[in-house]
Amino acid sequence: MEAENKNLLMEGAKTFGIHLDEKTAEAFDLYLKELLKWNQKINLTAIRTEKGIVLKHFLDSLSVFPYFSNISTLLDIGSGAGFPGIPLKMVEPSLEVTLIDSVRKKVDFQRHIIRRLGLKGIEAIHGRVQDKEILKGLEGRFDIVMSRAFSDLQTFLVLSFPLLRKVGIVLAMKGRVDRKEMRLLPTMEEARYRLQKTVPFSLPFSSLKRSILLFEKQ
Repeated sequence: MEAENKNLLMEGAKTFGIHLDEKTAEAFDLYLKELLKWNQKINLTAIRTEKGIVLKHFLDSLSVFPYFSNISTLLDIGSGAGFPGIPLKMVEPSLEVTLIDSVRKKVDFQRHIIRRLGLKGIEAIHGRVQDKEILKGLEGRFDIVMSRAFSDLQTFLVLSFPLLRKVGIVLAMKGRVDRKEMRLLPTMEEARYRLQKTVPFSLPFSSLKRSILLFEKQ
């Protein structure tokens, strides 16, 4: 990783309350290099530059870290090349993380990078959360269910509900908040959720707009 991109990662992480030590920074460097290498043969991400990966994948993933108090189990739906679940595991090793994606090649990469980084307490599942066997295995297990991949917020809320523990959080990572989409939501899925917080922000050292939506299971 070029020095300026390493500095972007380190300083950007600080804006989310994360201090990256040298060992963790080296792990992110390995992740980046493996992603670029695999991406030459397999289309894992449209972002193909070091700076783009640091900013739009690594730092975007870490942006949710300030909202992780009292969280021990995390499900990342549609995790693609491992975002945001793997970066969050890297900075908070105590988290029990489950990744799920319907694309086999992406899950293969997730498992590869988990092995290369020596991460424990994290699993990558190939499939969909609505599949009966997968749902049965994951039901009621998670403090937080999150995704960067769902464009349909209502479907995400519906699918997440049975996966959460009795008191759980759904966290949706978005670009700009679509107010029309929010208005079209039923009354928080028939009062099963309460909108806890909407957080608009820009990614560090950029003008890229992002939003975090947190829904609390009732």
